[in-house]
Amino acid sequence: MAIGIVIAVIVVFGLMFMSSYNNFVSSEENVNQSYAQIENQLQRRLDLIPNLVNTVKGYAAHEKEVITSISDARARLAGAKTPGEEATANAELSGALSRLLVVVENYPDLKANQQFAQLMDELAGTENRISVARKDYNDQVAVFNKKVKQFPGALIARIAGFSEKEYFKADPKAQQAPQVDFGGNG
Repeated sequence: MAIGIVIAVIVVFGLMFMSSYNNFVSSEENVNQSYAQIENQLQRRLDLIPNLVNTVKGYAAHEKEVITSISDARARLAGAKTPGEEATANAELSGALSRLLVVVENYPDLKANQQFAQLMDELAGTENRISVARKDYNDQVAVFNKKVKQFPGALIARIAGFSEKEYFKADPKAQQAPQVDFGGNG
């Protein structure tokens, strides 16, 4: 009879251990899955940034090209010595101005600018997704860490080798606003 009780107690504790162990495994996988979502969104942001930078460069180059062609044609017109040079410079200036007018009249929001706005919207959406993914991850870490710290989970966690997970914390530098410099030093 005593052996039966001992076996029953061992079976009950074995079942409790297996249940708790499986609960830890499930909770740890939730933490890992939440972290993978952070990584996905960080990769998305890394993929968007070069497109955003190139769009800004392209927009600046497009604007610079139109203004430069207008300035160059105007300078040639002002420096023209013969009627032929004057006609050629005038045609160049007219062409440059017509390109500018087409851009301004037909595309008040330049395509490059629309691309920039779209990329900025995508980047802002990604930043929001990163924020949500970090919150979800930290929520899963809190659940897991409570299981690791609370009794009887603490005993089972120690036996099974589970330990606390680290929270996703903001970089201490995030407390300071970034400095934006349009000085063209890059």
